[in-house]
Amino acid sequence: MEHPMPKVNDLSKSLTALEQDSTIIAVIEMSLSSWLVAAIVPGIQRQPLKKQQPDEEALLRLLHRWRDEASKAGRTITRIVVAYEAGRDGFWLARWLRARGIEAYVIHPSSVAVSREHRRAKTDRLDTELLKRAFLGWLRGEPGHCSMVAIPTLAEEDAKRPSRERASLVAERSRIVNRMKATLVRLGIHGFKPTLKKAAERLEELRTAEGECVPPNTVAELRRDMARLRVVGEQIKEIEVAREERLEQADESRSHAMVRLLARVIGVGIETADMLVQEVLSRNLRDRRAVARYAGLTGAPDESGAKRREKGLARGGNARVRRGMIQLAWRFLMFQQDSALAKWYRQRTGNARGTRRPMIVALARKLLIALWRLVTAGVTPEGVALRPAS
Repeated sequence: MEHPMPKVNDLSKSLTALEQDSTIIAVIEMSLSSWLVAAIVPGIQRQPLKKQQPDEEALLRLLHRWRDEASKAGRTITRIVVAYEAGRDGFWLARWLRARGIEAYVIHPSSVAVSREHRRAKTDRLDTELLKRAFLGWLRGEPGHCSMVAIPTLAEEDAKRPSRERASLVAERSRIVNRMKATLVRLGIHGFKPTLKKAAERLEELRTAEGECVPPNTVAELRRDMARLRVVGEQIKEIEVAREERLEQADESRSHAMVRLLARVIGVGIETADMLVQEVLSRNLRDRRAVARYAGLTGAPDESGAKRREKGLARGGNARVRRGMIQLAWRFLMFQQDSALAKWYRQRTGNARGTRRPMIVALARKLLIALWRLVTAGVTPEGVALRPAS
């Protein structure tokens, strides 16, 4: 039952020859309440379909039972492959199955072609048939059927949590501040800053547009919001301190070295460096096109006959990386004015009106590729100023 796992860059097609007479092919349609498992079993004319509780042990027993049925039909099973779509369940099941000698893959949902009928039927049974056809084509090595998601280790998944949690907390902080400002504007009060240290003390001094004190229920609500704001701020600080402590430790891991190198680029902070490394730069991507495509910084052309137009960003990649890189591109123009990339941007937008926003996406794409080359090959972008190594 041993079979080599896929290499780094074979996610668009399988590089292992498929011997269908000795391979059990199974797909899983997963939900919180049940799993629907469909399979192609050699020697069995029917294509079994089994609905069960979300239980990995029961799934393994089911696969072994189908293997025994194939053996009774005179087929020797040397390979069991299982696939399911990426979603809320993540990658734990794939790792669990691989640890038990089962080839497991996670399908990128947007890579599976579906019917374009206006009202197409959609059931779990039909979805498993669709997944089986796509997965079978992928196993045959035919490109274009579907793409697989790289399955990270538990440590790699855990390394992304601080950056993502901090981004969520920052959004929560902005939401609380905006809600407090909206509450005060409703009473005709402008200019109050809830983020100041003495904001709670100033609540009693506030007066509405009618010259009256802020109503008591509104004051109580604002104080509760301020308490939430303090908790969120403390949690953000806790994440940042813990990250700095990890980076200061004598950890020579590949990701930590990348973060320290990237943070030397003037204009790139620790938070941006950590996000980029954990989300994209530490991945074993094939080339610069794969880097740009993963970040969703490639175009979406619309061509038909003589018609040629660009619909904008494809937005099929990592949204966190895409947003972060566009923000970083604007900062890069301020802090790295003498770099070749900044000069290229100014040359393209200097005499053309209305091109700054489209071209900032092109700059973000070029900048991401340059940073990828910096941390993987040690190639410093031309004209980019670095902080001295600590």
